Amino acid sequence: MGGTVRRTVQVTALVAGVVTALTLVVAAAGGPTREDGGVRVLQMNLCDSGLARCYTGRSVSQASDVIRAEVPDLVTVNEVCRDDVPVLEDALGDAGGDGVVVSAFQAAWDRRTGASVRCRNGRPYGIALVARLPSPDYEAVGGAYPMQDPGSVELRAWLCLHPRAATPTAVTVCTTHLASGSAAAAGAQCGYLVGTAIPAVRARAGAVPVILGGDLNLRSDDPSTRCLPAGHRTDDGQVQHVVATPELVVGTPRTIAMPATDHPGLLVVLTREGRP
Repeated sequence: MGGTVRRTVQVTALVAGVVTALTLVVAAAGGPTREDGGVRVLQMNLCDSGLARCYTGRSVSQASDVIRAEVPDLVTVNEVCRDDVPVLEDALGDAGGDGVVVSAFQAAWDRRTGASVRCRNGRPYGIALVARLPSPDYEAVGGAYPMQDPGSVELRAWLCLHPRAATPTAVTVCTTHLASGSAAAAGAQCGYLVGTAIPAVRARAGAVPVILGGDLNLRSDDPSTRCLPAGHRTDDGQVQHVVATPELVVGTPRTIAMPATDHPGLLVVLTREGRP
């Protein structure tokens, strides 16, 4: 992204009883103003750890192409390495738009070591947010769930970006990757995220609208999805979901083929109540 200026801020969050550092990066960017009044949300799972069978080594490049083509406002990303995030950030900057590009990363944690899970390249592995926001005055907060799949060494986490002060155009955006080996654990994590973590973040953010995108490892017909608000969510027909608080209307989803990973992209446009 030519001429981009990045500013990195270390933000602390309590993760599984240990204070760790989240990286919040703000990049100056400009471009045309979106005229449709909608917020375009793109959810992706890139399978880029290098350790899973779905790894191809091409998913980040493909995701960057999708971002440039679809011009989302908010990108929620699962199964990425920390050094993948600047690549996706550059793609969002190249796509154009008003405001600033903000990114944040939250590692998953290894139950055995108490340290972050590592990708094959040695970088921390986890979830990320890349967003074009009205201002850089946002804070990252996230952590590991207090409930986990007892059969997995990977401690799953959640991550949110919220404004430090409420404004008419501000939103809070969150992502997560819930437990894959236990529907009960995924359902409990979902309940904690929607019932405890996000309300706490929303209280810090002045009750602005919240958008959640993530791989919940729960299908829409799974009873565990009762943790999600009815009428304010959509999915890719599988396990990726986009959810919003009632101030936002969730539009018809569109899936985007991404053969370099094992999940399609999920693109959804959200509009504020009372707007077409």
